[in-house]
Amino acid sequence: MGLMDGKTIVVTGASTGLGKAMMTTLCREGANVIGAARTKSTLDEAVAEVVAAGGQAIAVVADMSDDEQVGRVIDASISEFGRLDGLVNNAGVGYGYRSVRPLSMLPIVESPLEDWNHVMDINLGSVVHASRRALPLMIEQGSGSIVNVASILGMVGHHDAHAYTTAKGAVINLTRSMAKTYGPMNIRTNCLCPGYIDTPMIAEYFDYLNAEETRNAWGCPMGRTGTPEEIANAVLYLVSDMSTYTNGAVMPVDGGFTAC
Repeated sequence: MGLMDGKTIVVTGASTGLGKAMMTTLCREGANVIGAARTKSTLDEAVAEVVAAGGQAIAVVADMSDDEQVGRVIDASISEFGRLDGLVNNAGVGYGYRSVRPLSMLPIVESPLEDWNHVMDINLGSVVHASRRALPLMIEQGSGSIVNVASILGMVGHHDAHAYTTAKGAVINLTRSMAKTYGPMNIRTNCLCPGYIDTPMIAEYFDYLNAEETRNAWGCPMGRTGTPEEIANAVLYLVSDMSTYTNGAVMPVDGGFTAC
């Protein structure tokens, strides 16, 4: 018996990094998972790995900043598995490069409006679109769990990542508001705030900084970056019945970074 037997979960941004680890962990615990991402090749590869290991997962290619495409993702939970028990809003953009600096790492004055809107559309807009589509299904069935993936940079300030921190901070407060509104309907909404996790995106950013000591510690009391599996385990807790009285929580998983 797995913790997620019989439950259907949508995971966005599921093709690589954190999302792939989340999908793998949830399937290992018996969940039916709809994995969504923009890039078909990497998403198909990730889902194929899960299925080869005995998991139940399907791929839906979608741009999560597009409401109609998000609708196809959420609808797949009903058409394929007949219900929707959980939604993990993990899709996001962090350190994609334009010219010299990451587009989401610019101060507000230096950030082109196009770049600012791009970060908002994906990091906040995807959460809004998916939640708006999923909530009516959860309300109808009388239960559900939503996990919004924000960041420790939504909890603390940053000297120049203005678009990124604004979007992630908004996700945190949207989570709290949703928890108050839909908690009485037996729908829990919680927020996970990863610290610096060993993913290709973070590796690229540390290479950009060209600082090995930063890679190893980055102000973290535990002196290391986290692993995608450590984040996936936290998602498993929040989306499963282990956390039936957890609603409106903002959970940093950061090795103690925000304790400093």
